[in-house]
Amino acid sequence: MSFSFVCPTCGDTHEGMPTDHGWKLPDVVWDIPEGERSCRGKFNSDLCQLGDRFFIRCVLKLPFTEQSGYYGWGAWVELSETDFYRYVAIYDKDGSEEPTVPGAIANAMPGYSQTLGMPVMVQFQGSTSRPTVHVPSASGHPLALEQTSGIDNRRYHAILVSTGAVGGP
Repeated sequence: MSFSFVCPTCGDTHEGMPTDHGWKLPDVVWDIPEGERSCRGKFNSDLCQLGDRFFIRCVLKLPFTEQSGYYGWGAWVELSETDFYRYVAIYDKDGSEEPTVPGAIANAMPGYSQTLGMPVMVQFQGSTSRPTVHVPSASGHPLALEQTSGIDNRRYHAILVSTGAVGGP
């Protein structure tokens, strides 16, 4: 049985199961009525400013345990103004040697409790990769465990169901 899906980002049909899910904007910005959004905030596919709040789009990777690769949550993370502008300054450079910076997840992630506002650490990457998100293991959040231990095919399927990528059991 083969599976394919239409990518919401590029519009193309891809073979296999989706290995990522992302948000176009932080939840607080997405909640603004569409006609007002661009007047109240400045944003593109990687950066967002809403008043004195600053966000960057990142990837939170969950390694697969029964296949190669990872599942990537394309989440927005709120940063301090200083860290946001540091990221902007090195946007087209290799930022992987930069120290990690604190942030907070800016999207409610389906299948998890209390991700909105959850403290995380962000590692900038090279110019062709989005920054990565690390959930501190001390948080005790399931994402921290999954990021460390990985996800099996059963959990992967549950994530796909929670995002609406596939139907339930």
